[in-house]
Amino acid sequence: MSNFKFLKSYWTDLAKLGDLSEKYVYSDPNTSVIKQGILSEVMVKYMLAYDGIAEPEYDNTHANRIRLLKQNDLLPYEVKNTLYILRKDRNNAAHNAADEGARALSNLELLYNLCVWFMQTYGDYNYVPEPYVTPVDVVVSLEDLEQENKELEARNKQLLIELQTIQQQGKADSNRRVVAYSKALALKLTEAQTRELIDDQLRKCGWEADTNEIRYSKGTRPTKGKNLAIAEWPTDSMFGDNGYADYTLFIGEKLVGIVEAKKKHTNISSVLDGQCKDYAKMIKPEHQKYVINRFGAYMAPFLYATNGRPYIKQYEQMSGIWFLDVREPFNAPKALSGWPTPEGVEQALEKDIVEADKKLASTGYEVLQDPDGLNLRYYQIEAIRAAEKAIAEHKQTVLLAMATGTGKTRTVLGMIYRFLDAGRFERILYLVDRTSLGDQTMDTFKEVKLKELLTLNQMYDVKSLEDKEFEKDTRVHIATVQSLVKRIMYNESGKSLGVSDYDLIIVDEAHRGYILDKEMGDDEVQYRDQDDFRSKYRAVIDYFDAVKIALTATPALHTTEIFGKPVYSYDYRTAVIDGFLVDHDAPHLIKTKLSEEGIKFEKGTTAPIYDPVTNTVTNSSELEDDLKFEVEDFNRRVVNENFNKTVLTEIAKDIDPNEKGKTLIFAVDDTHADMITKILKDYYTDLGITEEAVMKITGSIENGNPVKIKEAIRRFKNETYPNIVVTVDLLTTGIDVEEIVNLVFMRRIRSRILFEQMLGRATRLCPEIGKTHFEIYDAVGVYNALEPVSTMKPVVANSSTTFDDLIDGIDLLDSDRARENQIDLIIAKMRRNKSQMSDEYREQFEQLSGGLTPEQFIENLHSMPVDKAIETVKNSRQALGYVRRMPKEREKFLSDDEDKLTSHTRGYGSATKPEDYLKEFRDFIDYNLNEIAALNIVATRPKELTRKSLKELKTILDRENFSETMLQTAWKEMTNEDVAADIISFIRQRSIGDALISKDDRIHNAIAKTKANHPELSKIQLGWLDRIEAQLLKEVVLNIETFDSEAFKNKGGYNAVNRAFGQKLDQFIDEINGYMYSA
Repeated sequence: MSNFKFLKSYWTDLAKLGDLSEKYVYSDPNTSVIKQGILSEVMVKYMLAYDGIAEPEYDNTHANRIRLLKQNDLLPYEVKNTLYILRKDRNNAAHNAADEGARALSNLELLYNLCVWFMQTYGDYNYVPEPYVTPVDVVVSLEDLEQENKELEARNKQLLIELQTIQQQGKADSNRRVVAYSKALALKLTEAQTRELIDDQLRKCGWEADTNEIRYSKGTRPTKGKNLAIAEWPTDSMFGDNGYADYTLFIGEKLVGIVEAKKKHTNISSVLDGQCKDYAKMIKPEHQKYVINRFGAYMAPFLYATNGRPYIKQYEQMSGIWFLDVREPFNAPKALSGWPTPEGVEQALEKDIVEADKKLASTGYEVLQDPDGLNLRYYQIEAIRAAEKAIAEHKQTVLLAMATGTGKTRTVLGMIYRFLDAGRFERILYLVDRTSLGDQTMDTFKEVKLKELLTLNQMYDVKSLEDKEFEKDTRVHIATVQSLVKRIMYNESGKSLGVSDYDLIIVDEAHRGYILDKEMGDDEVQYRDQDDFRSKYRAVIDYFDAVKIALTATPALHTTEIFGKPVYSYDYRTAVIDGFLVDHDAPHLIKTKLSEEGIKFEKGTTAPIYDPVTNTVTNSSELEDDLKFEVEDFNRRVVNENFNKTVLTEIAKDIDPNEKGKTLIFAVDDTHADMITKILKDYYTDLGITEEAVMKITGSIENGNPVKIKEAIRRFKNETYPNIVVTVDLLTTGIDVEEIVNLVFMRRIRSRILFEQMLGRATRLCPEIGKTHFEIYDAVGVYNALEPVSTMKPVVANSSTTFDDLIDGIDLLDSDRARENQIDLIIAKMRRNKSQMSDEYREQFEQLSGGLTPEQFIENLHSMPVDKAIETVKNSRQALGYVRRMPKEREKFLSDDEDKLTSHTRGYGSATKPEDYLKEFRDFIDYNLNEIAALNIVATRPKELTRKSLKELKTILDRENFSETMLQTAWKEMTNEDVAADIISFIRQRSIGDALISKDDRIHNAIAKTKANHPELSKIQLGWLDRIEAQLLKEVVLNIETFDSEAFKNKGGYNAVNRAFGQKLDQFIDEINGYMYSA
């Protein structure tokens, strides 16, 4: 009786093919192998049909049909491997006429297990299989076999019609997918079948591998010019199969690695500690001519153990390629996601990490600080130093947090130069998440001068985004995450990326925590949701056996989960105090009748509804209750053109497109951006201003044409027009337009990270247009809503609305009662959200929760003891991420209610009026004058003020929400006097009654009085006084340390200036200070 008879109730053709595979297995094993391959091919056709997927129109091969299933996430890894083995062996049997006796028999059991999986997934979920029985060798008449083959051929013609019918009615089923993945775990490969997979993996990474042919017993030996994985290499070890290493890796005649391959369900990490290590120690004397060096007791530098299974965190000890570099005793075993290439192994052998770390530690940073070159600031040097220190301490991940606009790209450029110059890394991958960032980075690498006035790409081979491949001499490769996802996770070519191809990965804009709050770009469509993107994003980062350095302005929880806590931080407020970024003024809060009262549709009426998918407007049925929308829903759930027109007309009164300085407006979506653009074009053209002043720049330009989008961004950055740009997400992050002085929020957002990225578009200095600060116009209450959680303000309070935050908070609670309450909150949140989960989210949740539905998970959690419940939710973070509504563009109500402006005020934090803000400042000065040392120095002994004490004072004031920009604006609003006074003037006005004058006037008057008092000064000395004035305008501190700044350092510093003044510079410093601070 055939093992495959159970298929007959659903698929007679599959049952017949299985039966024939058994009947031929002894008499004609090649034909048996071919029949097994045909069965698996027909099975794949059924799978596509049941899931409603049409077969490929072009190149409709078995391999491409398998690829199609994989791309639709319908093919568990174990099934993919089984299909690969059956397909490959069928091809060998058909084309090479190999003797397939043993293979036919072993593959037959594998085919049986595949058919059981197919029955349980696409037939009867509850099917319980009979044990597999090895077929007996029986004689089958040739006539009977020919008759069965003819019947099968006739059946194939009917099958095409049946498959089309099934496919028309078929669709992906979430329950079926859960079953598919869970049942696939029963598919177990033999060690020989595992070797076939490993052979293929090694070949794709550049090694010559064939367990049956390239083996020691068949005379294969190391050969110059060849990269061989020689099977069954003998050693003097007493371990395993008489001391034979499964593979020994050779580059030419150099022994570089030992590989031990085991069956899939073997604990791999223990194999590395046992057999692998012993083989590497027990190389036979006659083979020691291939040994390149001894590393303690070891004669092979690199050890590997694998079972062909990809690395899965949940099965850490039983998956991945476990690897140990035995050259240094501090190296620990780790799981790799793939194999190294021969070139990567050679690079690793040539690199001397200890020596490189010594060189880095002993090399100064003068090249990076050269004013004619990279000219890095102090904090950029500190960031590089912190990264180098972490790497010298053998850290594999490093996170640098630097505020938007503080020069992360230039910092990275300096870091890359030092790493390459010291030989610490051989090939660096610079990873970006959008092409515009990659282009911007490449421009920096081409333009900025480094050592001997050479740019990075003049010193080293740097590949840009257009270069998909790199060469042996390539040292830096810029690539997008999306391009690497395709090459790593969906690579069907004969060549794979090696895990050793890069030894350092630098990840720019590493936060990626705001995707749900933005439209997905064309190159992100393949990621169905944020968690899906995040898992693929991490898969790319984790794939390479490399050190990872990540940079972000806004660290998110998942960022620190991947890269750890920042080893260096330089935040926005510090950068403003240092004068490297501009501050924003008190935000303009625009309120209208509708934004204050809401938009209301009354019970019993109908409401017009716009469907963005069909682009049609329909009327709702009669409303059963009143329907009211607050301002946070404006432009998102309800659209009212009058609201937009009222707000934009008020804002446009402040913005002249003919003046220097640009404006960026954030819209909800593409349709909203069109509305804003039209309203502003109409407003400005009525005033005689060209319509080219206003432009929409979103991903929809020319149907998403990347060349046209790039050109539009270039025009905004470099040309007079457009001066006002409306965007959705394309310009929210990573694009540098220094001239932006106005940000307009017509869109309410929920993400702190996205909000800070948006604010970061305007923080950059632009002295060419006299930019001193930037303005925020807020029509939807976003500033006040997100101010409490923004790190761009001094007070930080984390939102407690996400599952991650609730779970993280458990460990901070000090009583069982409080912890139990936290579990209750998580359960309550699940109950609220589960009804809004999409089928796809439910399916993902069930996969990650071990097959439990959200309802079952809740009931289990509810019945657990608190400690067990805590452990469960901590282990279920990823699953809980799917307990939320699927983001989608939904219908919007249309309103034509009239609107009018009710107020246009400035936001001064807790103070509602400018006079209240100034009073709070005066009270703070009065109360703390004798408590804060730096405050007392400014008031009573300003000549003693140092750079350090002034920065400390500004930091204290900033923490209390007092800044120069907001004080100036409040003073102007209250007195109608426009005085650009600095913080020192405001303090001295309050503390000792000095007149409030601008900083520029105070400094200019002091220098003018000094010159007038010394008519004998030479032209050279007057020139030095002019330089001192220019420096004071940048930093209002004058003492000996002033002459360490760049303005004087390159011209000899304090000693040179002192000599020019006849050793009397200290007297001039004292005199200038006296004039600056005298009443």
